[in-house]
Amino acid sequence: MVKKIFKSYDYTLILAIILLSAFGLVMVYSASMASAVQRYKVPSDFFYQRQKIFLLISLAIFIFTAVIPYKIMTFTKHFLAPMVILSIMALMGLFVFGNVAGNAQSWYQFGPLKIQPSEFVKLAVIIYLSAVYAKKQNYINQFNKGVLPPLFYLLIVCVLIAKQPDYGTALIIILIAGTVILSSGMNFKSISKLLLIGVIVGLIFLAFGKGAILSQKRVDRFAVLNDPFKEEQTSGFHLANSYIAIGSGGINGLGLGRSIQKLGYLPESHTDFIMAVIAEELGVWGVGFVVLTLAYIVLRGIYIGLKCKDPFGSLLAIGISSMIGIQTFINLGGISGVIPLTGVPLPFVSYGGSSLLSLAIAAGILVNVSMFVKYESTKNKSDQKVKKEQKNDGKVFYLQQ
Repeated sequence: MVKKIFKSYDYTLILAIILLSAFGLVMVYSASMASAVQRYKVPSDFFYQRQKIFLLISLAIFIFTAVIPYKIMTFTKHFLAPMVILSIMALMGLFVFGNVAGNAQSWYQFGPLKIQPSEFVKLAVIIYLSAVYAKKQNYINQFNKGVLPPLFYLLIVCVLIAKQPDYGTALIIILIAGTVILSSGMNFKSISKLLLIGVIVGLIFLAFGKGAILSQKRVDRFAVLNDPFKEEQTSGFHLANSYIAIGSGGINGLGLGRSIQKLGYLPESHTDFIMAVIAEELGVWGVGFVVLTLAYIVLRGIYIGLKCKDPFGSLLAIGISSMIGIQTFINLGGISGVIPLTGVPLPFVSYGGSSLLSLAIAAGILVNVSMFVKYESTKNKSDQKVKKEQKNDGKVFYLQQ
């Protein structure tokens, strides 16, 4: 049985995740070495060394979550409720003990270590909604009983994150939750009611927080999308230099470590704009590797979700895949001027301990769901083969008699 379980793991998915994370570590070193010395006054390998430690911890967490059956989260009665309570408490605690960075009170500071709870809340929302809607399959279309109650948790965490303020992460969580909800099996009538409620809540939120949401800084991010070079020294500075980096790389790139734009022109070169550095140094080949690998992980995850017979596992796989896909789109859309910049890291590639750790947990769960899907499929085929052989043996015995 153990041998069959290990044979059932999706090793191509595991390889894609590990390769992308290792590639990200190399690019974090290349992208951060100049800004580490010039801007942060630390050794050139400072961010690389920290990311390496986080990567090793993430690998251990990834293996652990890939081995432990995902169904334990619903079999264990005392898992979901503590997870929900702790996630809300962690977000509320930021307003008292949180550290301000990037104009948002989104971090806990423990000496040199920073933890961003919202990165883990994304996964908590996926797990909670997947578990609850999986249990409610028999009455999923009863709006007041089957649809609405789980969304109060979503509303609470989104309000708390928006109050930091971190509207980008709140929007990502809403989009991820929307994917899980659309995949839960509820009918069009229930979805229409949810959309109407969502629009009303959004309008109320906008009415009371218009000044904060539509601040001049955020308005400028939309204004520069058409031509960032008009405001190259002000609001268009980041996007204009991102364009220059992407355009300079061409097909083959300038060579690993030879980016010019990372020398102070892209202040967040190892986080939000790491793909611009990849494009400049490694060209189309580097960009293609990252995009195709991420696309494979996302599409593979969706395929796993569609093949999974267990509603909880199916929603988990689709939710995790959507989280990776949405964050990828927002990051790449931001640096290419398709959408306004929001400060979202590129999954598995950008520098960031909280992001890497939460993705490790999510990826481990996805691999575990994949293993169970393949194991159950192989087991069913084996059982059918045994039944067929028994049936044929019975026919032979009957003819001999």
